[in-house]
Amino acid sequence: MISVQMTPVPTSTVVAYRDDGPLSRAMGLLVAGQLPPLPPVIAGTFVTGVLLVIGVAAADGLAVFAPTVTLLLAGPGSSHAHDGRLDWLVPPILRLIEYAFIAACGFAKGVPPVLIFLLLGALAFRHYDLVYRLRQRVYPPQWLATAGLGWDGRMMVVSLFALAGWLTGGYVLLALYLWALFGWESLTCWLAAPRIGTETADAGTQD
Repeated sequence: MISVQMTPVPTSTVVAYRDDGPLSRAMGLLVAGQLPPLPPVIAGTFVTGVLLVIGVAAADGLAVFAPTVTLLLAGPGSSHAHDGRLDWLVPPILRLIEYAFIAACGFAKGVPPVLIFLLLGALAFRHYDLVYRLRQRVYPPQWLATAGLGWDGRMMVVSLFALAGWLTGGYVLLALYLWALFGWESLTCWLAAPRIGTETADAGTQD
């Protein structure tokens, strides 16, 4: 029999779809899965939306605090099983918050649109790849969510770039890093997946 090393199966695909980073997962450990995930995420969406509208319109920098607010509200729910009837809404809401924050900060600070879409494209690629993998049971390695920073880490990094006054350069750096990371890992994973399936089938036949 041929031994094949497989990535551990996620305990919940909805939780995997969240794409939590180290900060969010650490906050989830504090409540040990006892906090329902949907109400805090909805509250975070409302507060983040208000901060974006006020901060961007007034150009007073309030928008950069949106990641902290979202993390404090949505992060603790990361350890929940997400087994409620409407908990499947949590990942798309987090996607909406992350994409809206990146777009709003970029356009408000005069970042060239092509750089904004380059960064958003890296995130869209990551999340499409994540959904497709989970459906095909080709599970991503656990380190990838950490290296990719998660929705929480990416928003915090953008916020730090904004506070430092280096948002355009930050968008370039972050976009190149994420495209290289997600593109390389996805390519190597999918190239290896057919061989894994063949070896597993061959091993079953030999048994």
